[in-house]
Formats: sequence, C-alpha cells, structure tokens
Amino acid sequence: MSAWPLVVVLTGSECTGKTTLAGDLAVYFGAPSSPEYVREYLDRKGTPLDASDVSSIAHGQMRVEDEAASSASRLVIRDTDLISTVVYSRHYNGACPPWIADAAKQRLADLYLLLHPDVPWQADGLQHDRPEQRADMHELFRRQLDVSGARVVDIVGSWETRRETAIEAVTQAVARALSAASSA
Repeated sequence: MSAWPLVVVLTGSECTGKTTLAGDLAVYFGAPSSPEYVREYLDRKGTPLDASDVSSIAHGQMRVEDEAASSASRLVIRDTDLISTVVYSRHYNGACPPWIADAAKQRLADLYLLLHPDVPWQADGLQHDRPEQRADMHELFRRQLDVSGARVVDIVGSWETRRETAIEAVTQAVARALSAASSA
C-alpha cells in the first residue's frame, strides 16, 4: 500500500454508478474526491472523443487526482483514474500512448472498487452511449486491473448493496493501512 493518503478508485464500465457511489463514499468518510475528468472534457468539447483527445484527458485526470490528494490526510476517493483512460483508449483507438500506460502503473491505487454492469442502464448523452457493450467493457476493466496487479473488490447488486459493500471494503482497507503503519 502507498503512504497516506490511501487511494480508493471506483472503476468499471459506464453507467454502473461510479460517480454517485464516489460521492457517497467521500461524504461517508469525510474524504476529498476527484471527479472523472473526461466528463468535464467531453462537456467542453461537445462532440465525440477521438485519439487526439487521449493525452489531454490523461493530463486532466492526473491534475484533478493530484488536487484532491493534496487536501487529503488519510483517504482520497477517485471517480475513475488512468486505468479507465488506458482501457477506453485501447478499446476505441486500438492503442494507448505508452506514457499513459506507464503513468497508470506508477499511480496505481491502493484499492479498486470494480462496479459490475448489473444495474439498469441510464442514458447520459455523449457520456453513456454503449448499453449493449457494458459486459464486454467490464471484462476489459477486469483484465487491465488483473494485469496491473491491483487490489480489487467487486461491487454488485442493488444500489444499497453496492454502497454497503463499498463502505465495508474501504473501512477494511483503512484498517489494514493503519495496522501496517502502526507496525512499521
């Protein structure tokens, strides 16, 4: 595990409740959180993304993550991270700039909450456009997390079950980190 703050990332295919759950966890734990930067970028651009956007998205994602971490003492919650940039870039563009894949490895979080696509689809303009591909995208996220050696907790079920599972996973991660710090 990294030094404080402990970093928890909500990840997975689109429309699985990441943004809502990240906000809930930030409030529950009184922790700062970073947004999914691509939402802001896409809203500003107003047209579908392409390969020329990937580097700007990665730089923006790192900036919002660093801003949130700078105000954290014990815990920071991230609504996605560079793993998402890697997965989506490879899926849509066939490749990801090597510097982004390297940065994703270097910035690997302490815990990933992988949200499954077992909840109803909700359209969201350009942000959510692939309801039929959520299961396939979920597997791409699973594989990338496995290859990265990430610690992963699966988040499944109803919205309330997801919230309860996530709170328990974060509580346990914080307890492990505190125990490790006190034994050092």
